[in-house]
Amino acid sequence: MENTFVYFGNATVGGAVERLAANAGWQRVEGLEDAGCVVTYCTTQQALEDAYFDEGGFIQAAHPGTLLIDLSPSTPDFSRELSAVATIGDLHPVEAPLAVIDPALDDAFARRENLRCFAAGEEDDVAAALPLLEAIAGDVREMGPFGAAQLARAAHTVQQVGMLVSAAEAQALCHAVRRAASADSLAAKAPFPESDFADVCLAAIAQKRFEGTYTLEMMMGELSAALMAADDADLILPQAEACSHLLELLAVIGGSDKAPTALALVYDEEAACAEQGLDWSRAEQVYGEHGHDHGDGADGAAADGADDYDEYGDYDDYDGYRGYDKDGVYHGGFGAYSQN
Repeated sequence: MENTFVYFGNATVGGAVERLAANAGWQRVEGLEDAGCVVTYCTTQQALEDAYFDEGGFIQAAHPGTLLIDLSPSTPDFSRELSAVATIGDLHPVEAPLAVIDPALDDAFARRENLRCFAAGEEDDVAAALPLLEAIAGDVREMGPFGAAQLARAAHTVQQVGMLVSAAEAQALCHAVRRAASADSLAAKAPFPESDFADVCLAAIAQKRFEGTYTLEMMMGELSAALMAADDADLILPQAEACSHLLELLAVIGGSDKAPTALALVYDEEAACAEQGLDWSRAEQVYGEHGHDHGDGADGAAADGADDYDEYGDYDDYDGYRGYDKDGVYHGGFGAYSQN
């Protein structure tokens, strides 16, 4: 069973893990009896809990001594809970949340150089997991005890999402001002990127690269986990919550499967959104008569949206601002909406 693993979770990540691991001599197998370790990646907390704790889940089904490597975004509290229960069953959990460095690539999971993971757990277990983790991710950072890796991943996500929203708004500002002044040469080189990540996002937005294997749904799962971690610590993160509202808005109009850079479309004209398969009538159905008047592009999204978010529904309807119901179905945090 050496260098063998069972995978459970998101198919895109699973395909990448299988391909990258194979390059280092690891083999994906179907049955637990043939596997030396279990690798998981779930985009919702509920799916992750079910995978490990449901009847027949890995806590019950894995044989003693099995290494459990979780690549999912979750919370430090959940990670510590999982580790405690797994250790009682003579299992060896390793917390190793995966992060994408450049989310704007068409296939963000194609190269290990574009993947980072933070690893935490018992020292011997982390050492045992490192060969597989290093086969998958080009940057593996050992963080210490359980919870530390999820905390590092949450901080990483909050920063990335904030920069993504800033890049989209900077691009929208420059576009709107140039259009209003009828001067394409005005600030022709703006917006100026303030970081490598902003540079990546701005380039993707300018080139209208809105498709990719790293999707809005994945980013929302990561941000949701970060917000849950903050909630567990009785901390409010206003910028992260505002960013989450915008990501949820893109999901509502049909952008769940697009790359996160498609957030720029929220600030664009309705026709540009329609070309990308987005439908603002969905927002009207969800938000009612007080929803976005998106006909004026950036003005509609920024002016109407910023003041009206409180009218769009109860963000706590689904387990504390997570956007998912008890069955793991995504609802975007806006009442009765369910994705496509």
